[in-house]
Amino acid sequence: MWSWLPENVSTYGGDIDSILYLIYYITGAWFFLTIGIIVLFLFLYRHREGRRATYIHGNTLAQMAWILVPTLIVLGLDLWIDFQSAPIWERIKVHMPPGDVRVQVTGKQFNWEILYPGPDGRFGTADDLQVDNELHVPVGQVVRVTLKAKDVIHSFFLPNLRLKQDALPGREIEAWFEATKPGVYEIPCAELCGFGHSGMVGYLTVHSAEDYEKWVKRTWPSS
Repeated sequence: MWSWLPENVSTYGGDIDSILYLIYYITGAWFFLTIGIIVLFLFLYRHREGRRATYIHGNTLAQMAWILVPTLIVLGLDLWIDFQSAPIWERIKVHMPPGDVRVQVTGKQFNWEILYPGPDGRFGTADDLQVDNELHVPVGQVVRVTLKAKDVIHSFFLPNLRLKQDALPGREIEAWFEATKPGVYEIPCAELCGFGHSGMVGYLTVHSAEDYEKWVKRTWPSS
């Protein structure tokens, strides 16, 4: 049923998927209940030969109940989803772990500028390296990402890692992820940002520990 979702390769992806399951089952059950009631009413109150139409006087309390009761049920279900997702949101968005690797990602029309701090681990120094659309990280380590935007709103999206965060002009927004499987994964922009939006895509390469060290040495041979 959920095979259309991209493969999860994130430490917190399972928690995100559990909320999606919860929303899916609640909305699915509510949908079939609504359709079932409509079909039942169509059957019970269908036109029949010899049966005269009945004029029913308005009953304010009964009419309000048809609106208020479903509203209270939906509100309760929504609060249930909120309570279930709040701890996950807090762990992912509020209490971010310290990063083993740090990168800076700037969205602009129509590519991602990836800035690496170099072997010294500090931005704004001579060994900084900026490339377009290529994000290299090691598997099993926490990656802290500082998101920026140069022109309009962009959205940094890693479907396989269940990370989606808008990048806003004039702001720096922190995000993080920890990949669990080496591979190459797309980084599309998930916010309509202009005529070239559909072509704004980068690639995340998750290396094994050994391959990541080799990439670092190739990229900074004098380090």
